[in-house]
Amino acid sequence: MKLARIQKDLSQEQLAEVVGVTRQTIGLIEAGNYNPTLKLCIAICKALDRSLNDIFWEE
Repeated sequence: MKLARIQKDLSQEQLAEVVGVTRQTIGLIEAGNYNPTLKLCIAICKALDRSLNDIFWEE
């Protein structure tokens, strides 16, 4: 997720504002310390122009 956010030239704060959460929430998701709801996952994917598999599927 962090790489996709950086490629879109968004800060954690900017992404958080777009999807309606705090910057801390984005930081926790990127660190793997928070499991977002499906609704939040979809919002993040839309904001980053990526699919759920691209962002959240672990290989």
